[in-house]
Amino acid sequence: MEQERPALAAALALQCDWGADEALMESPADRLAAREEPARAPEAARLAAEPAPRPIRAAPVALATAPPAISRAEALAAAAPDLAALKAAIAGFDASPLRETATNLVFGEGITASGLMLIGEAPGADEDRAGRPFVGASGQLLDRMFASVGLSREINFYITNILPWRPPGNRTPTDAEVALFLPFLRRQVALIRPKRLVLVGGVAAKGLIGGKEGITRLRGRWHEVEIAGLGRIPALPTLHPAYLLRSPASKREAWADLLLLRRTLDQASG
Repeated sequence: MEQERPALAAALALQCDWGADEALMESPADRLAAREEPARAPEAARLAAEPAPRPIRAAPVALATAPPAISRAEALAAAAPDLAALKAAIAGFDASPLRETATNLVFGEGITASGLMLIGEAPGADEDRAGRPFVGASGQLLDRMFASVGLSREINFYITNILPWRPPGNRTPTDAEVALFLPFLRRQVALIRPKRLVLVGGVAAKGLIGGKEGITRLRGRWHEVEIAGLGRIPALPTLHPAYLLRSPASKREAWADLLLLRRTLDQASG
């Protein structure tokens, strides 16, 4: 025993150096084991044996909820008798924070009586500064593309976007933002009364056609869009010029869409 004391003292000193300065039990305690419940007093036992009283349910309170933002948009859009009133209604619509971050409202421009309407997704930085749709690099490409088949916004079509306000950072519009402003766009279409639509980009195509197909599957053929008061209008989805600036190889598909549009217009006028 005397021989073990130096070793035990050295081990104890080592544990103190490591911070183990409290005595521990020789075996670990099982703290997960069920504990025995103390004996209940007679009154406590009687109360435990009785069934719990049923909770008293309060009468439901009718909560007055404000109409959803989309319903407000639908009401404002339906009440607009012309494009000027519709633009004023959009300018006063405060349900979207996009109005607070954008510089200018971008409504639409072109020839309303042309029978052809182009719909994009949202203004970019250049459009936000100018208050006009498709005036930046992608808009200039769009003008050149349509000019190649003899069409221009000054003579042959009206052009607008689903969103009238620029999303911060030129990000893609969310589904909720599209749904919120779609009533205004549909009213705009109803007031212009086009015979055909060109849906520029996947956001516009999905917003008006619906479904889960992307723009690469939707483009190249005519679809139909239901507009209140007008019925079904033929709609041609095509690639957005901003996408074509990033992917020039896809201009071949966009050119095919333009040729299809030109043939359709010629056949209708012939």
